Amino acid sequence: MPHRATPSAKAAQAAAATQADPRWAAVVARSAAADGSFWYSVQTTGVYCRPSCAARTPRPENVRFHASCDEAEAAGFRPCQRCKPRQPSALAHHAELVTQACRIIEAEEATTLDALAARVGLSSSHLHRVFKQATGLTPKAYAAARREQRVRSALKQQPTASVTDAIYGAGYQSSSRFYEKSAQVLGMTPTRYRAGGAAQRIRFAVGQCSLGAILVAHSGQGLCAILLGDDPEALVHDLQDRFAQAQLVGGDAQFESLVAQVVGFVESPGLGLDLPLDVRGTAFQQRVWQALRAIPPGQTASYADIARRIGAPTATRAVAQACGANTLAVAIPCHRVVRSDGALSGYRWGVERKRALLDREAGAAEPAHTREKAA
Repeated sequence: MPHRATPSAKAAQAAAATQADPRWAAVVARSAAADGSFWYSVQTTGVYCRPSCAARTPRPENVRFHASCDEAEAAGFRPCQRCKPRQPSALAHHAELVTQACRIIEAEEATTLDALAARVGLSSSHLHRVFKQATGLTPKAYAAARREQRVRSALKQQPTASVTDAIYGAGYQSSSRFYEKSAQVLGMTPTRYRAGGAAQRIRFAVGQCSLGAILVAHSGQGLCAILLGDDPEALVHDLQDRFAQAQLVGGDAQFESLVAQVVGFVESPGLGLDLPLDVRGTAFQQRVWQALRAIPPGQTASYADIARRIGAPTATRAVAQACGANTLAVAIPCHRVVRSDGALSGYRWGVERKRALLDREAGAAEPAHTREKAA
């Protein structure tokens, strides 16, 4: 007589199948990010929900997953009255409100967080939270980034206008406030920026390290480029493209010692690199790069980890793009960012260089007695 599974055994099998499904983790976490990607039903209640439903977590043996609301209803389940799965998710609703807030900021129709929140129908604290989750910036930082973008455009597109007119036209309340951070916003004085960086003096030199050719450039404020590659001439062309109007000057003997410091850091990460950097990028890029510099040598983080650390958990792709825009190899260690599964993804200067840097840092991080045993 064939063996029949007992009800408890069937329940255990069903529970195991559910728990092995990656969607179950999203249900347990009530993940709003998973809303819209699937729905789940509960046999004992006869309803289906979105992953973020606030109802009590069901027993896994009673759960089934569905690709759409129609599929769940065709299986005989009705929509949950608590999470209302057929209505737009809270995430989608918040994204719509954040987009609306961005348009208001861009049109300069609200000057305070309270005024902006009133326009979109949220409390100030709620808007602040969802805005940062969606964009990676606070409303204040987003407004500052828009002002910076407007003043850069005005200085380039209106060469006959005065610098003061460009500053006030961009939304700054005083020119002194802008000049306090003009070096960070433009990387140079406003007058020089409007001239396309003309007369800006950048010293550079090309050397060799174990990773191939390396170009080091200094703007006077700090290192503005560390480029790696196979062809020294291509690195120089890259620098020329980035600073088309600047005066590029070959480094002297004193500058060669600075290059040697950078090369020494590439070869031995444990030495550290205590040199000022001239970091130029958007507000979001700079937040990403700051987070990268906080990753200790010998350790890695995923793009999703970085997104969470800067308070923008849904901005994984934007984090990857910021890593790709980095022009200060090793000084801003984008090579320490890997995929969520630990695999090495694209690297501006080649995946093999990324692997070599990580291997070198991992070796440097090992205790001395461990290395001696390995030897």
